Amino acid sequence: MSRQGGRGTESKKMNSELFTLTYGALVTQLCKDYENDDDVNKQLDKMGYNIGVRLIEDFLARSNVGRCHDFRETADVIAKVAFKMYLGITPSITNWSPGGDEFSLILENNPLVDFVELPDNHSTLIYSNLLCGVLRGALEMVQMAVDVKFVQDTLKGDSVTEIRMKFIRRIEDNLPAGEE
Repeated sequence: MSRQGGRGTESKKMNSELFTLTYGALVTQLCKDYENDDDVNKQLDKMGYNIGVRLIEDFLARSNVGRCHDFRETADVIAKVAFKMYLGITPSITNWSPGGDEFSLILENNPLVDFVELPDNHSTLIYSNLLCGVLRGALEMVQMAVDVKFVQDTLKGDSVTEIRMKFIRRIEDNLPAGEE
């Protein structure tokens, strides 16, 4: 029985490493396919957005999280539930703006960048930009327009990875008259 418990942890570590290496291969291929880092960054964001649009349904079904009442509650759910569920980490939430419409997620350890070093000729590549797209796409599906961007990255020599999220507006449903 004790061997099975260890096998589950070992399996999760192998799955995590496989995901990290597969993501690295994807970014490498995008760098070969596109001429500059800005185009790669846009593609990673677009791919992430498409993932987020689909992932939100899985998240809501598996997490049993209800509707968030404000942006602070949304930040807590993202950090404490979503990141934990899908990446196995819990980023800290810091740097709230005075208006409460902007905050930072600090990732002490970004699992996407294990085994990664950016070559000198890719200094403007935002390697984990997929995460920004995922967050933007998922939140759009629950009627929240947000701006998401990396402001610090351990791959570029920063001590932590910081993702900045800004609430833009609530998206109104365009339902036909009389339907709710």
